[in-house]
Amino acid sequence: MTSFKTNSQTQTQTQPQTPSAWQPFKDAFYAYAKWLVSISWKLFFGASFVLMMAGGMIEMPQLAFLLIMISIVIKASFKQQIQAEEKATAATYLAEAEQLKRQLVEARLSAMQAQVEPHFLFNTLASIDHLIETDPPRASLMQKSLIALLRATLPAMRESTTSSVRYLGQELAVIRPYLDIQKMRMEDRLQVQWDIPEGLNSAEMPNMMVLSLVENAFKHGLEPKAEGGTLALRAEVIHGKLIITVRDTGVGFYPSEIQGAAGSSSGGFGLKNIRERLALIYGDQASLSLRALEPYEGSGTLAQLTVPYKVVPIELQNSL
Repeated sequence: MTSFKTNSQTQTQTQPQTPSAWQPFKDAFYAYAKWLVSISWKLFFGASFVLMMAGGMIEMPQLAFLLIMISIVIKASFKQQIQAEEKATAATYLAEAEQLKRQLVEARLSAMQAQVEPHFLFNTLASIDHLIETDPPRASLMQKSLIALLRATLPAMRESTTSSVRYLGQELAVIRPYLDIQKMRMEDRLQVQWDIPEGLNSAEMPNMMVLSLVENAFKHGLEPKAEGGTLALRAEVIHGKLIITVRDTGVGFYPSEIQGAAGSSSGGFGLKNIRERLALIYGDQASLSLRALEPYEGSGTLAQLTVPYKVVPIELQNSL
């Protein structure tokens, strides 16, 4: 008996609800109210005059007058409600478009992060293989730097969103072994200058952006130059903004070459991708600039990344 009652309740719950008999009238009323709101008062009074004339012709002026009065009440009272609904619909469309844009950028980032720079990785492994026979202690150092680089990079590759909170110290943990490897490969052809206060290690920084600028400095500036050069990294806070500067004394700035690599993984994670991520995370409060050094500044390129200065809390740093 109990089982039968339960089945009956289940059937009752799963039965589709029949539409109300008044639903067509509700839909018609809403459509009429929406039309009234959409037309101007001038057009409304013109239509009302025509309606009064028609009501007089069919000897029903009172009914026409009553319909006009009801329409005035509907037009005045429903205007704000319908406009609010239209604004809400427009906001929903904008939010969906923004979400699709964010998903597109995140998909690009995930695809790019899935491949550690093959050119750099293969060259490093080849260098380690060569040094094992010619200079084992140096091969060991390069191998340790590569392990440190991968250990620091893998957590960033697991990030599923472009806006995950990270901090500058994590970026530097990736960049230091990267530069150690490049230094061992280029030897005296490379000089590295650091000007990053330790107090800025806790500053918020979206992942992989600074590394991308460093990679571009090597790929497009220092490696093509026979005598090598200097890479200088600087971090400072000016007027509430964290400014990261990556400067190299390489072959110089070639817009066509850089822009050609901006959307591909061959130029780091891509300058275009950095700008899109900055726009998604910070809006117009962040920027990326890239320019050739002036003659009085020496040869090379200067890249500057600017984001709002925010300190990641200690407890959040420990969880990252």
